[in-house]
Amino acid sequence: MRRMGRRGFVAGAAGAAAALGLGGGTSAYGDPGALAHEGPGAAGEMRKGPQRAPRGGAEFRGMWLCSVANRDWPSTPGLTADRQRAELIRHLDTAAAHNLNTVVFQVRPTADALWPSPYEPWAQYLTGVQGRDPGWDPLGTAVTEAHARGLELHAWFNPYRVANHTDPGRLVSTHPARLHPDWVVPYGGKLYYNPGLPEVRAFVQDAMLDAVRRYDVDGFHWDDYFYPYPVAGQSFDDDEAYGWYGGDYPDKASWRRANTDLLVGGTVQQLRQIKPDVAFGISPFAVWRNLDTDPLGSDTRAGVQTYDDLYADTRKWVRERWIDYVVPQVYWHLGNAAADYETVVAWWDGVARGTGVGLYVGEALYRAGDPAQPTAWQEPKELSWHLSVAGRYPAVGGHCFFAAKDVATDRIGAMATVVADHYPTRVRTPR
Repeated sequence: MRRMGRRGFVAGAAGAAAALGLGGGTSAYGDPGALAHEGPGAAGEMRKGPQRAPRGGAEFRGMWLCSVANRDWPSTPGLTADRQRAELIRHLDTAAAHNLNTVVFQVRPTADALWPSPYEPWAQYLTGVQGRDPGWDPLGTAVTEAHARGLELHAWFNPYRVANHTDPGRLVSTHPARLHPDWVVPYGGKLYYNPGLPEVRAFVQDAMLDAVRRYDVDGFHWDDYFYPYPVAGQSFDDDEAYGWYGGDYPDKASWRRANTDLLVGGTVQQLRQIKPDVAFGISPFAVWRNLDTDPLGSDTRAGVQTYDDLYADTRKWVRERWIDYVVPQVYWHLGNAAADYETVVAWWDGVARGTGVGLYVGEALYRAGDPAQPTAWQEPKELSWHLSVAGRYPAVGGHCFFAAKDVATDRIGAMATVVADHYPTRVRTPR
């Protein structure tokens, strides 16, 4: 099939937008010219700022609840529906008992779903077999039970990860990645959708936004995986897509960042039309760029920079108010030589201040008490000190802890210390 350059694609999408309406359902994914989701200015229009009122200013006290590889929930694949439901409710009870007010629930871990999606198969982490109906609706249950406990439920999606292996034959036969093998790139031992293809971006937007249409979720949340983290000695094979669509860009890196911008801008544009009150948040790797790379960067020496390595201009999304909140994963201790916790928080405070975008700090609870971690993480008060330090920065409006299993087990009492020092009573939800 002959592919068109960026200008030709935008012109075709403009006509499709007029014909189909930006809120349309399933798109003709094989025909870039028929995609309503990325019409003219899909990302650029977001520079006008968010189309929803800022949040009420209540403190964000969050917990990630991770389903990929059964990290937090379900504890193992193949449990009965009743046991899965009981475990899920127990995590929500744990959040409420620790005076948290938000659960960020991973509902699309590997291009699959924890609800009955018309776009993608049931996640294998439920039954052990991708595509097998678990006999109940985890996302619907999570929304109902979270709200019953005074918790917000933010649906967490991973846009491009398809599988934690490179064999398409292991996917269920009806999986979109098998039906469209040209969408998929193997890299670093995993399979990913190619962010450079407009039909891929349109499809993943539809697949994720289906959950927003169906459920009363409070937030729409992405983590740090856009283009995959770099793997030494390997290259992400998107040369063909770059040849089709990259002609108007000075280099491949600029084109990749533009693709990520299109995903963010196109998604939020649709989200505002579907449910304007749903908050759109992203939790990126916390170093945008190091200071020695860019004078606007943080005084850090991180080995990964989101702008350069993940092709995600996270600073721009905040400064230009494309998103409602940001949760940088500041997973370093106070005094870390490469990326000191306070240094990184101070940089994000400077980025977010005055934008109206909520700034909530991602906290590495999973590191507390891990014997493989540095000495600082063996101190039960390390995380409590984090909250005290972050409290000195006016843009910081809360924290989110990774992850649910660690809130429950609390190896050395770090979470209990946070609750005693900072969360002695419950607070209302951020919405």
